[in-house]
Amino acid sequence: MRFLARLVCICNICFIIAAILRLVEMGQIAKGNDGPALKFQPLESTIVILGYGAIFINIIFLFYFIYRVANKKIIFAPRWVIWFNVLMFPIQVYYFFYSHI
Repeated sequence: MRFLARLVCICNICFIIAAILRLVEMGQIAKGNDGPALKFQPLESTIVILGYGAIFINIIFLFYFIYRVANKKIIFAPRWVIWFNVLMFPIQVYYFFYSHI
C-alpha cells in the first residue's frame, strides 16, 4: 500500500505540472510562439505521460484503499499522501471530462 500511495502521489504531482505546462503552452501559442514549454523535450514528455496516466493509477489506488478500509485492514501509508491522492481524483475528473482547456 505504501509503494502504491507514493507512486500515485508522484503521478499526481506530475499531473499538476502537466496541467501548468499545458496552460503555458496555450499562452505561448496565443502570443504566436509555437515551441515547447520546456526546452528539454524528453523531460516534458515524461511528465505529461505520468501526469495524464495518473487518473488511471489513482482509480486503482482508490479501489484498493476502499477495499482496505472496508475490511478494516491496517494502512501503511502516511495520511497526508492518502488525502492528497483522494483529493486529486475529483480535480482530475473535472480536468479530463469537464474542462475545455
